[in-house]
Amino acid sequence: MTEPDVDGVEDALALVGRPSREPAHRGGSRSPATDPPHASSHASGHGETPWARARDIAARAGRGTSAGTVRTPLSTALGRVLAEPLTALTDLPSFDTSAMDGWAVAGPGPWEVLTADSLLAGRGEAPVLPDGAAVRIATGARVPPDTTAVLRSEHSRTDADGRHVHALRELVPGQDIRPRGQECRAGEPLLPAATVVTPAVLGLAAAAGYDAVTTLDRPRVEILVLGDELLASGVPHEGLIRDALGPMLAPWLQTLGVDVLGTRRLGDDAEALYEAVDGSAAELVITTGGTASGPVDHVHPVLRWAGAELLVDGVRVRPGHPMLLARLAEGRHLVGLPGNPLAAVSGLLTLAEPLLREATGHRPPPPAHVPVRDAVQGHPRDTRLVPVVHRSGQAVPLHYNGPAMLRGLAAADGLAVVPRGGARPGDALEILGLPWRSPISAVVSAPSPTGGFT
Repeated sequence: MTEPDVDGVEDALALVGRPSREPAHRGGSRSPATDPPHASSHASGHGETPWARARDIAARAGRGTSAGTVRTPLSTALGRVLAEPLTALTDLPSFDTSAMDGWAVAGPGPWEVLTADSLLAGRGEAPVLPDGAAVRIATGARVPPDTTAVLRSEHSRTDADGRHVHALRELVPGQDIRPRGQECRAGEPLLPAATVVTPAVLGLAAAAGYDAVTTLDRPRVEILVLGDELLASGVPHEGLIRDALGPMLAPWLQTLGVDVLGTRRLGDDAEALYEAVDGSAAELVITTGGTASGPVDHVHPVLRWAGAELLVDGVRVRPGHPMLLARLAEGRHLVGLPGNPLAAVSGLLTLAEPLLREATGHRPPPPAHVPVRDAVQGHPRDTRLVPVVHRSGQAVPLHYNGPAMLRGLAAADGLAVVPRGGARPGDALEILGLPWRSPISAVVSAPSPTGGFT
């Protein structure tokens, strides 16, 4: 962050020192709207943070944004992250069980059928099976003590009178019996902390005796959409445009495992913005628009007025360079996204997503590097993010990639990270995935240790 003018510094210092955090305009003549304009670093490009470093800063900020832990019923735990290791509460299985439908037999055959009844799953303990005897058994049923093996139904035959059972092939002792503790013993670690709860994890936890698991709580996020020119419905007209970010951001953020408290439209009102930021219950506030230095760009003055610490003030990336990340009071954060739709997506991927992945415990997947089919024009100084689709193992850049455009993104499989100066055909570029698409790394060969592709 570059220094503002002298009056701005004095105002900011005075406000940081105000213990009650009471807005200055309530007891004086200052307000966010009348603060001296912020000497924005991104106006000239000096002092902006390199793209990769900005992502690292955001990730570090996310490590202090977790909302704690919570005991979560299995019915609502899907997608959350384990806050502690999952250990077995009992042996699995907790008793010797039959792995197949057939006959529990003891000793060598043929075997005498003890009873016409079958041993079924869920019934009580079975009586001891005497040598030379057999009893019908169902999959999952408790195996009687002294059982030698389970003879599958399809590998057996009975006499015409049904009193004796014969094996049609060699029977090995212990065959088709799942012994107690075969999968795990009580107290054995099953999964480490930081494991994402998938359907399979839910099944394992239930089998191990859990009704609920301890997970990281979901950070709360609130979205503030700024701009007098935005329409919530209808066709754009007379200088008014539709709000494209309000409908898009909340579903996108929910894929990261957060609770979105809501999306609010405020217009270009500095005092309303201050009240919304200061009064938000969210661990992360996301604003759209107002991050530059125009006459109605109020995000910087409001952050100064609130005594916030700017961690990132402008990023060397196109589109979206006037994005920002600030630390608010009580460990909360604010990510300021540009107002242009694709520029806002750039800010989301650069700052909000790394922060929230760390806060929720969702570690990012390994970077996917894919060769581009066509040359991609670069920026002379900044990184570019360009929508691409994958075709035959290559990333194909899409048109309609301007800051205000979403047409390319809507068709894209990911965004290519284009270094300054651009890329030539065949150059391998990092691809940022999109949550509604299969990861490009799943459909493209991974890079070899030498940097080529297999």
